[in-house]
Amino acid sequence: MAAPQSDPSLPQLHTVAVVGLGTMGTGVAEVLARAGREVIGIDVDATATAQATAVLEASTTRAVRRGRLTEGERGDVLARFRTFTDLRAAADADLVIEVVPESYEIKQQVFRALDGIVRPDTILATGTNALSVTRLAADSARPERVLGLHFFNPAPAMKLVEVVSSVLTAPAAVAAVTDLAIELGKEPVAVGDRPGFVADGLLFGYLNQAAAMYEARYASREDIDAAMKLGCGLPMGPLALLDLIGVDTARTVLEAMYAASHDRLHAPAPILGQLSEAGLTGRKAGRGFYTYDAPGGATIVPDALTPGGGAAATEGRAVRSVGVAGSGTMASGIAEVFAKAGYDVVLAARSPEKAEAAKSRIAKSLARSVDKGRLTTEAAGEALARITPAGSYDAFADVDLAVEAVAEDLDVKQQLFAVLDKVCKPGAILATTTSSLPVVACARATSRPQDVIGMHFFNPAPAMKLVEVVRTVLTADDVHATVREVCEAIRKHPVDCGDRAGFIVNALLFPYLNNAIKMVQEHYASLDDIDAAMKLGGGYPMGPFELLDVVGLDVSLAIEKVLHREFRDPGLAPAPLLEHLVAAGCLGRKTGRGFREYARR
Repeated sequence: MAAPQSDPSLPQLHTVAVVGLGTMGTGVAEVLARAGREVIGIDVDATATAQATAVLEASTTRAVRRGRLTEGERGDVLARFRTFTDLRAAADADLVIEVVPESYEIKQQVFRALDGIVRPDTILATGTNALSVTRLAADSARPERVLGLHFFNPAPAMKLVEVVSSVLTAPAAVAAVTDLAIELGKEPVAVGDRPGFVADGLLFGYLNQAAAMYEARYASREDIDAAMKLGCGLPMGPLALLDLIGVDTARTVLEAMYAASHDRLHAPAPILGQLSEAGLTGRKAGRGFYTYDAPGGATIVPDALTPGGGAAATEGRAVRSVGVAGSGTMASGIAEVFAKAGYDVVLAARSPEKAEAAKSRIAKSLARSVDKGRLTTEAAGEALARITPAGSYDAFADVDLAVEAVAEDLDVKQQLFAVLDKVCKPGAILATTTSSLPVVACARATSRPQDVIGMHFFNPAPAMKLVEVVRTVLTADDVHATVREVCEAIRKHPVDCGDRAGFIVNALLFPYLNNAIKMVQEHYASLDDIDAAMKLGGGYPMGPFELLDVVGLDVSLAIEKVLHREFRDPGLAPAPLLEHLVAAGCLGRKTGRGFREYARR
């Protein structure tokens, strides 16, 4: 593919000054220098300028070692990077990018000083992700040349750059900076001026909810982080990410977002303020939600909150045989997981034909695993032989664990639990795979609520490692211990959570998805830009609208309603656009149209 051609009518940004040589500023300077720009690095702290030079020397040395640069090219990059401690060094810059601390006062001082230093045509960019670009521009002598240029950390690796224009910004300045971002090998997304822009606007609400969840002692920090990594495929858990970003920085961003939105979901969780005031700001301090080996270190070390590795306090019950109720994708996947782990499985459906069809689906899944080299032919055959299809739940008479995976309808589940209560032997554990309904409501449909627990598998069950283990106020300790042991036996990662709407994953995921819909509804950004921002800026495997169409808009709406009904927070009310699409029958990929249209198969 040919390199994009710059518009010769636009300002040519050959010399760029970067003001503030912390981690982000140094990363931006490296990107610019390696792309052939003359870079003027400025920081009032001489130690910071020396450190920035050392970082660039080290990174270019690694690039030579990996064959990405020649020694000659490395020398050219280093020669293009010059450092100064005086802002007047920016006098000849075509573009100045400030990456100083997130403080209006500090940024305003920089912009006011630059007014008296740079040329009238120099473009001034702020690297803020939380403060108002418009307010900073209004304080400048030439607001039309001020815009936002938000890189993501680490700048050399992250592809996304948000180009932020205010109502005052000249289109030519936006176009010139957008061209530059493309030449740097980045993917620019044009956004308007509001706190957090697209990526952080969605990300920080999610991080705030995770902090509040931990503060409420609903789940441990380890379980919250594991749930979001394993359940959503995220590169980092939210609490570890808050430590990386800086707890104080996150608090600043959220305060700016709340000031603009007055949405309670953006009101910083009190724990963020408590940690910040105590100086426990994350990795940079050596301690935040987790404890690290040293200030600035990345290695988490055990502390007083780290779960013990000793034996469980309660001994679990013996489980040799498992009953799986249902014949759909989830039921088939769960039955396959148990059979591959060596359990005898009874797969029961409403008719013998449905049960046989479900077993046939498992046979095809096992065959695909053999074809991909993940399973031997013998192991696949043995797993399939352990599964006994049945057309009646009476076949569960001797199972030690019964797992229901039927429709996500409380009446249907309660009717099934009433049946399981009658057919299953005393001491058998009864588990529901619900993702949004109250587990205790299923338990109360039985005469043995102490034996009922939630086991929320994720789809596809054979591939996804996470199981949310949901105990109610009535669940017995040995039932909880048993299910955790079983999860480990089937090579799943159990996380503990209480019986409330959404558990961990959906309680954090769906408000984020709902907020993305609101962005589109308010015409702030397009579907494509939001999806690109979250994949490129947040490392998400799918953008929110891709994910919504895969999950199903009707399923998503149902979960949003459950969350809103339970927590009574106005910010959790389903976005009207989602309700309208569902009412129109646009449910996502399964109907050929959701937020996007899909080819019919």
